[in-house]
Amino acid sequence: MKTIQRMRTLVMSIALSVLFLLGMNQPAWAADAAAGAKVFNANCAACHAGGGNAINPAKTLKKDALVANGKDTVEAIVIQVTNGKGAMPSFKGRLNEDQIQSVALYVLDKAEKGW
Repeated sequence: MKTIQRMRTLVMSIALSVLFLLGMNQPAWAADAAAGAKVFNANCAACHAGGGNAINPAKTLKKDALVANGKDTVEAIVIQVTNGKGAMPSFKGRLNEDQIQSVALYVLDKAEKGW
């Protein structure tokens, strides 16, 4: 009987810890996306205003284009921004890792909302 109670207590503690940690991460993502808006406006908006692409209209930042081009994750966008590709320059050295992560979160957030 004590073993069952201990297991219930352990499971409940783990569940509450997970919920607490998930709740703690929400504001951090919002802050990163907000910081990403500033980075985007200063570095990306010239070519990607409103989620478009002034250089290659087929490769916008709209959700369907991100999915079609395999750029629909934070990791994929971080790689793209860091290394550049095609006409897009690398921002490695111009932006730090936090700025790149923030702009990736911002792009995904805006894509989800339809720009």
